[in-house]
Amino acid sequence: MTSVELYDRNDMERMRWPDTEDGQYACRYWLPLMRGGTEAYIHNVRTRCMLAKVNDRVVVPLTVNDGEYNNSYVCSPYTHYVTYTLQELALLKSPGLEVALRAVLRSMGLWLRMGRINQVVHLNNWLVSTNLYPALTAEEVSLLTARLREAFPAHALVFRSVNPGTDPVLYEALLREGYKMIGSRQVYELDTVHPESLPSKARWLLKRDGKLLEQSGYEVIGSEDLGPDDVPRMAELYNALYLDKYSRCNPQFTEHYFATTLREGTLRYHVLRKQGKIDAVLGYFTRNGVMTTPIFGYDTSLPMETGLYRMLSVVLVREAERQGLLLNESSGAAGFKRCRGAVPRIEYTVVYDKHLPATRRMRWTVLADITHRWGVPIMQKRKL
Repeated sequence: MTSVELYDRNDMERMRWPDTEDGQYACRYWLPLMRGGTEAYIHNVRTRCMLAKVNDRVVVPLTVNDGEYNNSYVCSPYTHYVTYTLQELALLKSPGLEVALRAVLRSMGLWLRMGRINQVVHLNNWLVSTNLYPALTAEEVSLLTARLREAFPAHALVFRSVNPGTDPVLYEALLREGYKMIGSRQVYELDTVHPESLPSKARWLLKRDGKLLEQSGYEVIGSEDLGPDDVPRMAELYNALYLDKYSRCNPQFTEHYFATTLREGTLRYHVLRKQGKIDAVLGYFTRNGVMTTPIFGYDTSLPMETGLYRMLSVVLVREAERQGLLLNESSGAAGFKRCRGAVPRIEYTVVYDKHLPATRRMRWTVLADITHRWGVPIMQKRKL
């Protein structure tokens, strides 16, 4: 028997969560967002939260949007491809290219809005920077696509964070269903399962970072020794890095989000603490042999020589090694990650639009063409 059941917040009383690790995780993580509303957990995310249950075994979070152009990129293609990209043009370090691309992006942004680029349903969207995927079969991808195409005839269907390296079955299934592959960003993966395969320089740098941590006087504190009193500082440190230093297009997690994920264990936290004060925080989750870190932050007012980023990174690498996991380090700090053995991978936004009018399909086709011709080559050439 094959089926896809859809649930919204009014249907949760009849929802039977699969008795699997992924199913119970989804219950602890997604149910609070469905009941409490996303803005209580992430300031800059307004979306309708739903669930799809496939074959009574896989639970897939859904977010439904009709516009919301000021949303974080985690549920706004417009923010990802226009607003955030405009902010990151300075990374190219080419004033002439920056001026030309700025003009193009502003014009394209208006054109994309006219084509309702944000009228979308995101599948498997956990509202974090990197979505990790359950083991969906090709048949289940086909079932999901058909059911959601029927339920949302005016919405594009979108998978974020699709990585052909870690999700080959999903990637091939999406291609066969006729999804469009749109280059998204370049992420970095570190093979902690086989650390001996890393270049000697990378192993030396990681060893040096570990020595810095050991001599720093910082304690590494895990989730089991953190409580509600630590939450405001953890949120403050994330904000200092991801919002104040990088971009307010990143998800603006509230203290309520930190408290809930800490209490429910849906993110595993580690902090660096010295003399009773927390100066750095990371929060990770795992799925299907992959680890990623949506929460990362440190006290940016302290001197760079303190090395908080280096120390926090080595804590993460050691945790991935301990569990035998591939570490997806997301994007950013490319030079730092490359030097320590991380390998670049292109990640895709994958879109199904066959049921939409031609004028709307054209927007996604052009966006896919632009990212393949220019976006991905620029990311690779500039090592972003």
